[in-house]
Amino acid sequence: MAESDQETVVPDVPDGEAFVRDAEPFRRELLAHCYRMLGSVDDATDVVQETYLRAWRSYGAFEGRSSVRTWLYQIATNACLTALGHHSRRVLPSGLGGPEPDPEAAPEPAGPDVSWIQPVPDALVGPETADPASIVLAREDLRLALVAGLQYLSGTQRAVLLLRDVLSFPAAEVAVMLGTTTAAVKSALQRARARLRDLAPAAGEIIPPTEPGARALLDQYVAAFQNADAPALERLLRRDATLEATPFKTWFAGRATCVPYLRTRILGSPGDWLMLPTGANGQPAAVAYTRDGHGAYQAYGIVVLTVTGAGISQIISFHQPGLVATFGFPPTVVR
Repeated sequence: MAESDQETVVPDVPDGEAFVRDAEPFRRELLAHCYRMLGSVDDATDVVQETYLRAWRSYGAFEGRSSVRTWLYQIATNACLTALGHHSRRVLPSGLGGPEPDPEAAPEPAGPDVSWIQPVPDALVGPETADPASIVLAREDLRLALVAGLQYLSGTQRAVLLLRDVLSFPAAEVAVMLGTTTAAVKSALQRARARLRDLAPAAGEIIPPTEPGARALLDQYVAAFQNADAPALERLLRRDATLEATPFKTWFAGRATCVPYLRTRILGSPGDWLMLPTGANGQPAAVAYTRDGHGAYQAYGIVVLTVTGAGISQIISFHQPGLVATFGFPPTVVR
């Protein structure tokens, strides 16, 4: 057969510019969704990358039976469900048992089989909108208490609750996304709501991180920690405050227990710690560094505070130096 008679096969290559135009605006909200599903910013980032790769490969065959946003959420949610099938439930220390009553107790490492929840930077998942109401709702849906509560739901219940209650997709669309029936979606949502009510406390008394009172408490906490000032910390904490720190299963409840533990085992001397304010999970947070033998500060991790009108009600410290880069900060600071 002559070359001119051969059939020319043109590969089905997606239109890159069209795909970027249609899909890229949803990246931040997809990252927030995958983070809520998985409880890990690292895992969520990986799944979003996988989602966009899958979507790009199949974009040429996308028939527009749903919106691009719905289509992307379908891909991302199912990728999350697959990921959940390969990982154990992520927890905070308080998810492993009751508080330690002795402030002199040495913290007990949880072991390599425990998967920890990670904080997520507000800068990565905050909505790109000027609408104050949308910003408040987005922050509430990312709070650590909610993310921790979601981890106790099955993957399907997690997906249904987030798609329906957080993202407001109709039940029929959620059923299509998950390959199930509308009746099954409604049943899973009812069970998920009931379970979550028992696990995640109401957020009504929590102060948004942009409120002057919240920022003032964060600044005072940073100053107290850097100055190794235990009395100042005691004044900042509520009577019922809790203190948790990964990778330890040991945690403390009550100001009378938290403060002696901090004073004896954590604070050290003035200047041993450096903390730089940031935001995580819609809550006030700080990037923490510890001083090395040469006077430089090496990355320690992230500290997230829950603040109310009566003071700090919860401190969760994530001893994961790699998270510092995720929050956009350097691994070493020289002062």
